[in-house]
Amino acid sequence: MRGMWMLGRQRIDPPFAPKAEAVALEANAARAGMALGCRYSSSDEYEAEVVQARRAAGAYGPRRPRRQALVAFAAVAVAVAVAIVLFVV
Repeated sequence: MRGMWMLGRQRIDPPFAPKAEAVALEANAARAGMALGCRYSSSDEYEAEVVQARRAAGAYGPRRPRRQALVAFAAVAVAVAVAIVLFVV
């Protein structure tokens, strides 16, 4: 029987046990109250926040702007046009 002293058949609690139990109970209640608060109203909001944080950390690689993709497409189109002109003419 941990934390308790036995004297014959009577159980005698240490004098600090009720106070320690009350302090522990208050601490547990405070922690439980904090656990109930949630920033997200749905799992979709949570997942969006996780993806945004991972993107900010660079987990999905660099984001390519649309302008860079258009320049690459234009360069390929010009190269194809030049190849057609050189081989057809």
